[in-house]
Amino acid sequence: MYLADEAWPDLEAYFESESLALVPLGSTEQHGPHLPESTDHVIAEELAREAAARTGYLCTPTVNVGISRHHRQFPGTMWVSPDTFRDYVREITRNLTYHGIDRVVYVNAHGGNVDALREVAKDLHAAEECYALEWMWDESIPDLVSELFEHNGPHGGPKETAMLRYLTDLVHADRLADARDGGVRDIWNEEGTYRNGAATFFDARDNSDNGVFGDQTDATAEKGERLFEAATEQLCELCEWLAARDEAELLPADPV
Repeated sequence: MYLADEAWPDLEAYFESESLALVPLGSTEQHGPHLPESTDHVIAEELAREAAARTGYLCTPTVNVGISRHHRQFPGTMWVSPDTFRDYVREITRNLTYHGIDRVVYVNAHGGNVDALREVAKDLHAAEECYALEWMWDESIPDLVSELFEHNGPHGGPKETAMLRYLTDLVHADRLADARDGGVRDIWNEEGTYRNGAATFFDARDNSDNGVFGDQTDATAEKGERLFEAATEQLCELCEWLAARDEAELLPADPV
């Protein structure tokens, strides 16, 4: 069920019978010379809408712009401050709680949003307003990601490229080798990236000339389908688990 496609009487019926909603969030930022700037929010929305279709739960419109200042040196990247992002997500969530939702899954596809989403979720939980969870698609299927890709890369790499090859026709397949050769194939072993346990960079441009990491030539639509199906299954299971929790289980623990 997609909120924006429904009329209010149908949404009223949903809110009277269900208490869970999915909120997809991504970014509009550079993903190298081969992927569209919509990459993250496309993945988030497709996963959330598919999970909603399979489970019957509600999916809201997507938050398309996130915390992406660290990609600003590349043309087209859009971003908001962490404070603005947190406030916006908090207000969206409170819209839902006003209508009777008390449990939310933030279906996230952008690493830059993670900390802010978890902070919002903690604040809403402490205030007993809502039980919200941040869910990052690739973190739900780490073994499959490792199985499919030798050089994965955290941004614009083969996992995102494979997903976009499966979900869209927006990938510049003729640029995959250039993306690999102009970026960083193995960020964890790149000189100047980490030193003595500390990250020594702030922006993507600091250590990648074209903004991406990993071996993009290893990405296929078939691998993307496997990633999408596996992540969707994980998301559906999470939603069913959360929906089945008794309301008392979702409240903060009592003081010792």
